[in-house]
Amino acid sequence: MKALVPETRMNTLVDGFGRKHTYLRISVTDKCNLRCFYCMPLEGIVWKRREELLDFEEIVRVADIFVRKGIDKIRLTGGEPLMRRDLHLLVEMLSKLEGLNTIAMTTNATLLAENAQRLKDAGITQLNISIDSFKQDRFQTLTGRDDLQRVMRGIEEAQRVGFSQIKLNVVAIAGVNEDEIIDFVDYVKDTRMNVRFIEFMPFRDNDWNVERVLTYAEMLKMIGEKFQLVPIETEPSAVAKDFSIVGHSGTVSFITSMSESFCSTCNRIRLTADGSIKSCLFYPAEVSLRDRIRAGATDADIEEMIMYSLGQKPEAHPPAEEIAAEHNRSMIEIGG
Repeated sequence: MKALVPETRMNTLVDGFGRKHTYLRISVTDKCNLRCFYCMPLEGIVWKRREELLDFEEIVRVADIFVRKGIDKIRLTGGEPLMRRDLHLLVEMLSKLEGLNTIAMTTNATLLAENAQRLKDAGITQLNISIDSFKQDRFQTLTGRDDLQRVMRGIEEAQRVGFSQIKLNVVAIAGVNEDEIIDFVDYVKDTRMNVRFIEFMPFRDNDWNVERVLTYAEMLKMIGEKFQLVPIETEPSAVAKDFSIVGHSGTVSFITSMSESFCSTCNRIRLTADGSIKSCLFYPAEVSLRDRIRAGATDADIEEMIMYSLGQKPEAHPPAEEIAAEHNRSMIEIGG
């Protein structure tokens, strides 16, 4: 990675509510080898053709513009990002951007064991690994695939390789996996890993309803019956509420999108695999860059579109019931 950007660099990615944006999430593919119901609509989606996706050079060009305007962290997402061939080459290209301090990735870990060392060598330092159950039959029901052992091998290899940060993302759903909340805390408690419990969020055709939301307060009470959690101070733009586990090295976090919104400090912006900017995960509006880029758009043109998208960012997302009724992309098409 390049040296840290000088303190004097001006962040110009400011929306209409004064929020500075330093974090870009880039989806590199909409394809996934799992079929998690909360992410992919029951009827599935039509995968984008290769030519509909931004190529690596286009991704890096857009990322470079973002970094020059103030982004210092990029996370690669999907779909499953490791479904994109030669992903490590993109990581190597991004790692050369001056001013970019962190390249992270979110993965389902099914392909991680054979790719972990290569990704770390290329420049990935932080991994978020999605896993919602340790029970083989339940994992298969949730994901549509019998791949739990591959995921567990991926987690083990990630620990062996030594990424600076590994987080397990668990979507907590009432009536589905609430009986495993303690199991996940037990799993990370004596490691350097973090487990993040994510409240079930509404997306297109993902069977969401408010009764299935297991809230932060409910999970905190469950865990408190066995472990003593102590809040950890975090940066203002953090999406998670973080806790240490007294007497242990692992940590626990909660993403409270449904019960306690963190919109007022949001510093994230998203680039979809097909080249659209989304300023808010739950806001349907987006700005397509791909065709303008291929028609010869200058960097100034791209900057203008980025700033236009930021200008459309709402102050906060609407209530969950309204989100569920919106015609937005599904989670897998956005990249989380």
